[in-house]
Amino acid sequence: MTIWNAVLLGLIHGIAEFLPVSSSGHFSIVNNLFKLSDLSQGHMLFQALLYLASMASVMIVYWPEICAMYWELISLAGFGPLAGQEKERYPAARCFLMLVLGTLPLFLALPINSRMGVLNGRNIFIGIMLIMTGCILYVSDKMLPGKKNLSGMTIFDALIIGLCQSVATIPGLSRSAVTITAGMAVGLRRDFAVNFSFLLSIPAVFGAAILALIDALRDGIDWSVVPAYLVGTAVALVTGVLSIHLMRYIGKKRRFGGFAYYCWVIGVLSIILYLIF
Repeated sequence: MTIWNAVLLGLIHGIAEFLPVSSSGHFSIVNNLFKLSDLSQGHMLFQALLYLASMASVMIVYWPEICAMYWELISLAGFGPLAGQEKERYPAARCFLMLVLGTLPLFLALPINSRMGVLNGRNIFIGIMLIMTGCILYVSDKMLPGKKNLSGMTIFDALIIGLCQSVATIPGLSRSAVTITAGMAVGLRRDFAVNFSFLLSIPAVFGAAILALIDALRDGIDWSVVPAYLVGTAVALVTGVLSIHLMRYIGKKRRFGGFAYYCWVIGVLSIILYLIF
């Protein structure tokens, strides 16, 4: 893998991981068309680093919210500065609980996670899933505006969003598109659905990074390409932060229809290229 390959893959990951267009789908298409380094073949360390870059991007943007969760959780245990206050004064701790509940359904996807990798090399399947992602985004724009924020969110809401996140492990389906739409479907405000989706990605992406790192250590690491990995990781981190800010803006001011049309176009092109070549 060259530095330029790493920069391109880092750029794709940083943008497509958070914009609702499926990073796995774009990786597959780029790898198949341009014969770049397949991250699942000998570059699992790079994959792990890209996952960690995604997690770091979310943590940078949502650092105040993460700190609030930390202080409220230790205060609930009787050690923090807020200890002794009424439980209603712990909204961030409630958010943490919802994130834990939303993460639990991911364990349902673990038994088939390793088998999903074979689908990355099939552009016709990726194309179909991208078209489906576009349909999901189109439906989200047709939904009535939700009114619920964190205080109105229920355990059922968190589990439904988490279940949809586990389905989004299918290559070509956008995790952010699926979870944001699921949040809106259970009545969350669009902007809160976006924020909850990104916070929910932290444990999911961390788990994926651990699994990729285990695979990397088992397969062996080519240290000669680590500098290229680090450059690509830095690119993914910066573009990830910018993409999250863009999505937060869209969640407040715009709709997702443009992304729906983009996914349809890319999905159809992926299928056409598969049939031609």
